[in-house]
Amino acid sequence: MLTSTLVGLAVFVGLGLTGVLFLPKFIRYQLDQQVKQVTSRLFTEPYTKNIFEGVTALRKFGVQWAVENELRSHSPVALSKPMGTHRPFPHFDGLLFSPAQLHRKALDDSEPVTVTAVVGKRADRPMIISLPVMTSAMGYGVALSKRFVRALAKGTALAGTAFNTGQGPALQEFGQLAHRLVVQYHGAAWRPSDEILRVADMIEIRYGQGANAGCGTAIAGDSVNPEIAQDMGGPQPQTNAGEFYIPAGIPGVHTHDELKQLVKDLREISRGAPIALKMAAGNDLEADLALAVKADVDVVVLDGAQGGTFSSPAILVDDFGIPTLSALCRAIRFLRENGLRDRVDLVIAGGIRTPGDVLKALALGADAVYIGTAALFAAMHTQITKAVPFEPPTQLIWATGQMYEQFNEDEGARSLANFLTSCSEELKMGARALGKTSIHDVCAEDLVAWDPEVARVTGVPLC
Repeated sequence: MLTSTLVGLAVFVGLGLTGVLFLPKFIRYQLDQQVKQVTSRLFTEPYTKNIFEGVTALRKFGVQWAVENELRSHSPVALSKPMGTHRPFPHFDGLLFSPAQLHRKALDDSEPVTVTAVVGKRADRPMIISLPVMTSAMGYGVALSKRFVRALAKGTALAGTAFNTGQGPALQEFGQLAHRLVVQYHGAAWRPSDEILRVADMIEIRYGQGANAGCGTAIAGDSVNPEIAQDMGGPQPQTNAGEFYIPAGIPGVHTHDELKQLVKDLREISRGAPIALKMAAGNDLEADLALAVKADVDVVVLDGAQGGTFSSPAILVDDFGIPTLSALCRAIRFLRENGLRDRVDLVIAGGIRTPGDVLKALALGADAVYIGTAALFAAMHTQITKAVPFEPPTQLIWATGQMYEQFNEDEGARSLANFLTSCSEELKMGARALGKTSIHDVCAEDLVAWDPEVARVTGVPLC
């Protein structure tokens, strides 16, 4: 019995060793045959039957456009597209700073540098922030979950800067969490109450945004859960399609005089906080600016074509607006040529990603910037591992996301604060490298352009 068992075991081990020895050769043989077959078909079949035809079509059409058109083929509604456009517009990447050395001297790391910013300087209650970087309008319920919005408010508070309520319900708890509160005033039924407007550090009248032009915004009714609906103030009027709706412009404000009166009323309600007007940058930029200044706003917020959003029609995201860099340069030129630069502050948004982008925007004339996508990524940080690889990371943050309950708001707040503080430190280093003790002393003369198109747009000399 023992002998037969040993023989069986020896046979089993022998077969196993044989398999181990010959398995790689077998796999190699099979792979070799498959490659030969595929190569033969690829190099011999007519193009109309050749699988490579698909590669050619995708290169001609574009992978992104092909996928987006397939999504359009799946559902007969306008394609909603988050996070902004990918188009390679002229941007801050085409600019470089010229370092100070002998002709101009750089500063030691011990030299203090001013990075604080004042937004709405001529208002009775100007908004003072620790650095000229704020989180842009990303609303609770209409885009983000409440816990993620709370993380944005907490994170900006830890860094000493401003948080924008966006077009969602502006809740008192957000004001209690934020260090500086920007309340966006819009035309929806759940527009901000006078109570929240009174505690605002700035009020931003929303007329447009880079990823949605000046259009209204529809919010699918099935994406508004009972908690969000309650925070919106209970049952809301909906469209025939069962959507909650944020109308274009401000209902009841149709003339310039009515806009000016709205600005005056909001200034009184807020006890002198800066009143801003936000608009998408377009080719009517100068005419729009003239009307905004005539309405007596303290701040203009320009959102360039690189601006993102939770969900706008793809045609508005990809095919409307003008680039942020161009909008900034045109706006500053118009304000200076018309003697208006000291009368209104300018905040830029749309595609601002890094401290370098921020410092270049300031050098070209911006008083502060908004960040959106960069803030989302910073707040998610390593928490994206809760979603990837099987779900997109944004499932952690959208109000309609399947995983929003797994997002840790305190951890997200710390990550965002770390990012903003890191940006502040890099802005100081950049100023020192230019020999400046304030980031607001950095100017266009500190820049050179290496991209001819960027040189044309900005007027900065080509190096």
